[in-house]
Amino acid sequence: MFVSVCTILMAMFPLKSSGQEKSGIIPAPAFVDIRNEKSLIDRIMLYIPENQGYGYIKTLARQTPGISLVTVPEGSNIELEINKSLPAEGYELYIEDQKIRISGGSIAGLQYGFTSLHQFILNRNFPLPKATIKDNPEFRYRGMHLDVARHFFSVEEVKKYLDFLAFYKYNAFHWHLTEDQGWRIEIKKYPKLQEIAAYRKETLIGHYNDQPHQFDGKKYGGYYSQEEVKEIVAYATERNIEVIPEIEMPGHSLAALAAYPELGCGQGTYEVATKWGVFEDVYCPTEKTFKFLENVIDEVISLFPAKYIHIGGDECPKTAWKNSDFCQQLIKNEGLKDEHELQSYFITRMEKYINSKGKQIIGWDEILEGGLAPNATVMSWRGIEGGLEAARQNHDVIMTPGTHCYFDHYQSENENEPLAIGGYTSIEKVYLWQPVPENLEADKRKYIIGGQANLWTEYIQNFAKLEYMAFARGIAMSEALWSKNKNYNAFLQRYELHHGWWTEKGANMAYHIYELKPKISAGTGKSIKVLFDLPVRTIIGHSLDKKPQTDITSGEVCDITQSGSHTFFTRINGKDGAPLKLDFDLHKGTTAKIKFENSPSEKYSGNGPGSIINGITGSNEKYGGSEWLGFEGKDAVAVLEFSKSTQINDVKCRFFKGEGQWIYLPKEVTIESSKDGVNYTPVQTKKAGSLDGKISTVAFNNLQTSCRYLKIKALNYGIIPEGAQGSGYGSWLFMDEIIIK
Repeated sequence: MFVSVCTILMAMFPLKSSGQEKSGIIPAPAFVDIRNEKSLIDRIMLYIPENQGYGYIKTLARQTPGISLVTVPEGSNIELEINKSLPAEGYELYIEDQKIRISGGSIAGLQYGFTSLHQFILNRNFPLPKATIKDNPEFRYRGMHLDVARHFFSVEEVKKYLDFLAFYKYNAFHWHLTEDQGWRIEIKKYPKLQEIAAYRKETLIGHYNDQPHQFDGKKYGGYYSQEEVKEIVAYATERNIEVIPEIEMPGHSLAALAAYPELGCGQGTYEVATKWGVFEDVYCPTEKTFKFLENVIDEVISLFPAKYIHIGGDECPKTAWKNSDFCQQLIKNEGLKDEHELQSYFITRMEKYINSKGKQIIGWDEILEGGLAPNATVMSWRGIEGGLEAARQNHDVIMTPGTHCYFDHYQSENENEPLAIGGYTSIEKVYLWQPVPENLEADKRKYIIGGQANLWTEYIQNFAKLEYMAFARGIAMSEALWSKNKNYNAFLQRYELHHGWWTEKGANMAYHIYELKPKISAGTGKSIKVLFDLPVRTIIGHSLDKKPQTDITSGEVCDITQSGSHTFFTRINGKDGAPLKLDFDLHKGTTAKIKFENSPSEKYSGNGPGSIINGITGSNEKYGGSEWLGFEGKDAVAVLEFSKSTQINDVKCRFFKGEGQWIYLPKEVTIESSKDGVNYTPVQTKKAGSLDGKISTVAFNNLQTSCRYLKIKALNYGIIPEGAQGSGYGSWLFMDEIIIK
């Protein structure tokens, strides 16, 4: 559901400005005082001492209008100083009558202060106003991730990504270097990693859920030489960004096994993966494997000064280990309970080796399975539960839940959005994210050291699409991780400026902040209601089957009392914005009350339970967004209550199929009826059946039943079988509109 509201809204309905908004700075500083009095500074002369770590400040100065570099300190009207009394990443910026002073608790703090000055100047005209800005980040880890294994990005493109991170005060770059689909870092001791593992013979075309799979037939790959790695690390270090390399183990290792098959549990050959997903071929925990990984880690450590090495640990199927005589004997010899404890054994052993080299490990939250390695930092991605568990065990945690931090998800429900993996993560959702879970005990909150945005690149083939998927939401994430006090509506005014700056540079920036995102209320036993909660007040036109209806104002509820094609559009200066069309079918279910015995997942809760009886059919291609409800490992059991006894003849239920993303059709769907809401009588049961497409409609016809309560039970498929993506995990069930006639 999409319509773009043009930027004229900001000019017509300006937000009430605070000092933060007047500054134009993102992420928002903790304290801003911009005075009405102008300074006498109409041009800035900057002296930067050599070899003191100010390289990025010099680079940024050359890009700042009105700043000239001078060769002697006497000619400078900016004073840069390290003030150890400030927090390490904190800074203070003073624009005075004839001088600018920037103090930082470290070189990083000084850099952040100068970055704020750069943004402030881009937003102001000389002479600059007198101002005071004081700032310090809320979290000490503020990261963005980049997967270069599914799709490869050049050295210059990685540098552009790092420039973006530096501009928004990120201090960590998680570089995902190895995968099933490619090994991207040169390891001199193992040349086949460059010769074989770095290349796949072809690549999947379209989405993984499209059947049958099709491929482009073109060899694809590449890797970074160790000299190129050093170049990128130096570039990041100059920007006070720590580069954290990820070397996946024990799963996601198919590319390495293709080069060195003796590291696997199988007897045959392996091939670098040509499609996405999870593969059962993983490292076998033999002495030969551990020696290989130790040698790899030795070379990796020599290239990366960061204290962290990310070892993955996620999505490691256990089938190969279950079928391996060696692994089963190892489990017995080590007194392990099962394959999950074998994974813990694997991770703990590698952690000890990495710790012996003066480094610490980070792993995805699966490393909790079978017991957490003693000194590990956990990156919680499957939700907040892994982070909560690790923090309660006194381990550092980096929060990165898929609900808010996965930038490979769709960022709009616009039907013309470029292909993405699925899901729906809007810029507003990113901005409003709180990294520390509310239910974490006060004394454990210190273990949540920060958060990270992840950019997986299965469907991101080039840097222009990377910009589109990451940059807009990356700006929002920077403020979510830096600023303590956040206000989304206030953020938008500054975002407008930044979007313009990047667009002028040629960046392919997404622009979704003023889309009409309807909040549709249904399932309450009353009429369907539509609300558009825009950050600015404006008139929204409304028509039904092309016949004009009464206009509404943003924030005003619109009752939907007739079926048909309802069209909404912004009305500005007599001109209509692009339309948003909502096709409502007011079937009998739309006036019922609804509740679920099992709540849908927070990730996929739409506009609440009423999303599936609001009269709108969801997308046939995307399971994220406001119409589909997702249930993780649970049955979907909906109870509809009618105001009086109601004749039910036909019921249709829609389900999504995407087994590559662990989304399965239900085993069966049952209709039950009741007169009192307590005693239910089975009416009919049907299998969901199989299909080649993505949508399955289960239809119950000629029921001829009269009731006040109707129960629809969709039985979750259950545990995903061996050999399939996500084997061993509980499947997802996605349910759309229940249509009752």
